[in-house]
Amino acid sequence: PALQAAFMRYLFGLILILPLVVKVRRLPRRDEVGWYSLRGVFHAGGLALWFFSATRIPIAEVTALGFTAPIFATVGAALFLSEKLHMRRLVAVLVAFAGTLVILRPGFVAVDIGAWAQVVGAPMFAASLLIGKRMTRTQTTTEIVVYLSAFVTVFLAIPAAFVWQTPTLSQIGWLVLIAALATAGHFTMTQGLRATDIAVTQPVWFTQLVLASIAGFVFFAEQPLIWTYLGSAMIIGSATYIAHREALRGRRVRPAEAVGPPGS
Repeated sequence: PALQAAFMRYLFGLILILPLVVKVRRLPRRDEVGWYSLRGVFHAGGLALWFFSATRIPIAEVTALGFTAPIFATVGAALFLSEKLHMRRLVAVLVAFAGTLVILRPGFVAVDIGAWAQVVGAPMFAASLLIGKRMTRTQTTTEIVVYLSAFVTVFLAIPAAFVWQTPTLSQIGWLVLIAALATAGHFTMTQGLRATDIAVTQPVWFTQLVLASIAGFVFFAEQPLIWTYLGSAMIIGSATYIAHREALRGRRVRPAEAVGPPGS
């Protein structure tokens, strides 16, 4: 079951990062527990929906629809973090939304429930991203990673218990591998974001669509329709443009931040 797979992925991931736990010097404050809980709910929900969608639609389509998360994050930042949504960014958001419709083609074909699951999961991941961004103001990267893993594991354990099936050794092995790759990917992505601008890392991040398409074809004989690639191009172009604008904005803001108050 998707819920059980998502739970075991984070459980094994939490075990893998246990060496980081010793670096966490304090327990979260009461207000931080609230934010961690809220982020855990969003992230757990998005992850469970991702696993479910992967069982229903081609991996390339799952990946393409997942690329809408940065778009939802842009809108969410304007609504909840008081960031300005300029006209050019608004147009980029609308183009990405149009790209999603191109992939789904509602009204022309029956949209699989797996596609809808990923459409719902993307804004949940975006919400997790926005909360994580807010938490970086007061907490270290290690604290954020460790507590996110712990809270997601706890929140997924409850629904997973209702659909639990005893896994085989082979299934456990695959889930351990998934956890190892996902955890390694998370850390290398974070290191990449630390080393350079998001405008540089974002286009590289989108190469996963190519890799997902190849993997889907080689291992599962999946052949995505041309509409998946056309809609993906629209979403990727919009997200890359937004990332580029954020990088330019960051270069202008940094000199002002240098003379800001301590801890800003």
